[in-house]
Amino acid sequence: MDRGLYVAMTGAKQIMQAQAINNNNIANVSTPGFRADTVAFSSEPIYGPGYPTRVNAVAGNSGTDFTSGVMLSTNQPLDIAVNGKGFIAVQGADGKEAYTRAGQLNVDDSGVVKTATGFPVLSESGQVNVPPATSVTIGADGTVSVVPLGLSAAAQSQVDRIKLVNPPTASLVKGNDGLFRTVSGTKSPTDENVRLSSGALESSNVNSAQSLVNMIQLQRLYEFQIKSINSTDQNEQNSERMMVSG
Repeated sequence: MDRGLYVAMTGAKQIMQAQAINNNNIANVSTPGFRADTVAFSSEPIYGPGYPTRVNAVAGNSGTDFTSGVMLSTNQPLDIAVNGKGFIAVQGADGKEAYTRAGQLNVDDSGVVKTATGFPVLSESGQVNVPPATSVTIGADGTVSVVPLGLSAAAQSQVDRIKLVNPPTASLVKGNDGLFRTVSGTKSPTDENVRLSSGALESSNVNSAQSLVNMIQLQRLYEFQIKSINSTDQNEQNSERMMVSG
């Protein structure tokens, strides 16, 4: 009996974890540049004293869906979207280089160009900084140009260039902050072939309809596991009563 309870219990626990991943995807359906997380179930025997009769159902984060989202025009000069493959280099909270597809940028009071979530955008030499300016534009190759305050448009000049990279997606791992990093922890080199679209954002690649279907399926699987636990417990109680009465 305990084997049935164990299998059902571990199954219910792992389904809850899968549901959490799916719900996180749904919560980010409107987040620019978000890449959906994927989940897969596997069976792992529990090893130890005795026979290997118990199997743990494990829901593992099997990776990230790197398919592109839809390009949405915003007409905002600091909004950028990566065309095709590639990533924007940013500085994570740990101070190390990381990568994102979220191109909703802004300039803070000190002139640092940051993402909407507050991560500084990087160039080859460090954080991208701009002086006080009447306008800031970003070119297809990541070039950042400004028109300094008090000067005409003819005085536009290049101040920096955003680092654009294109590492193999198999070499990337997604962190809890939503940023991507190389598995080895090394920096990815600049890729001159990566191009940007200015005045546009890439939508999340989450399929909301499929995610809702997944949520319903996972809920039904969870209910099935709970019913299995209840049924096993009831059978054990009936067995005990028969042994006592016998």
